Amino acid sequence: MNGANVNKGRRRMGKWKYVKKNWQLYVIFLLPAVLLTFIFKYIPMGGVLIAFKDYNTFQGIMGSQWVGLKYFQRFISSPDFVKYLLNTLKLSAYGLAWGFPVPIILALILNRIRREGIKRKIQLLIYLPNFISVIVLCGMVKIFLSPVGPLNGLMGTTTDFMSNPDAFRSIYIASGIWQGAGWGSVLYTASLANSSQELTEAAIMDGANVFQQIWHVDLPAIRNIIVIQFILQAGNIMSIGFEKAYALQTDMNIPSSEIIATYVYKIGLLNGDYGFSTAVGLFNSVINVILLLAVNKVVSKLNDGQGI
Repeated sequence: MNGANVNKGRRRMGKWKYVKKNWQLYVIFLLPAVLLTFIFKYIPMGGVLIAFKDYNTFQGIMGSQWVGLKYFQRFISSPDFVKYLLNTLKLSAYGLAWGFPVPIILALILNRIRREGIKRKIQLLIYLPNFISVIVLCGMVKIFLSPVGPLNGLMGTTTDFMSNPDAFRSIYIASGIWQGAGWGSVLYTASLANSSQELTEAAIMDGANVFQQIWHVDLPAIRNIIVIQFILQAGNIMSIGFEKAYALQTDMNIPSSEIIATYVYKIGLLNGDYGFSTAVGLFNSVINVILLLAVNKVVSKLNDGQGI
């Protein structure tokens, strides 16, 4: 154990020596990225002060009256707080539970296809939906599920699925899986393509069937990527963009489709209550950070201390 620590220390010292020796290269390559990140990411963070002020566009951020945690208390004490929070969590959690394994399964299936021509055609078909814009996708979903749409035509019914609050989450999640699962499998497919073929051949020689090969050879090869992807996706569980939810929203399905992101959009941009909407958005971001740290900690302990 001590020998391993000594080797790690030596490698770390060797890396620092290399960095000190070639610091000009690091400055040249890192400076543009650091500047862009600082200008477009960190400087705008000063705008969160609006969440603590009674913002007036004529007085500006610094001239507006300080109100402290007034807007946070207003949001948390509002009767719709629990509904918006639960809608956001359910949509994200169910989407993660159903959507996260699909790219992995697709990658495992693609890895088993040996004929490159067929494999490329299948990859093209499952990657294509990713290039459809969210608004176009929502339009396709509404047409497909309309009372006179193809689905009702096949079923011989005239059900308006888009007006059913109970159907909204299933529609949102299923359309998201269809659009993103193929593209999400790219990382896993690339990792499997670079995995050791000797292990697969050895497993075949030992009489392992397809499922045993997948369990003992393929999944361990992409284990670290699965862990990192899960941490990132679980940490962003509150970061649902408002575009898709808002585009699929109707007056009838609002009990299920109104999430924090759409609420912030309506309160901030449509009603002009900038201070309150900024406070709600900041609350959402803080919950996201807490979830990211918590998930990373839990997964790190379950994965022998390997987090991100």
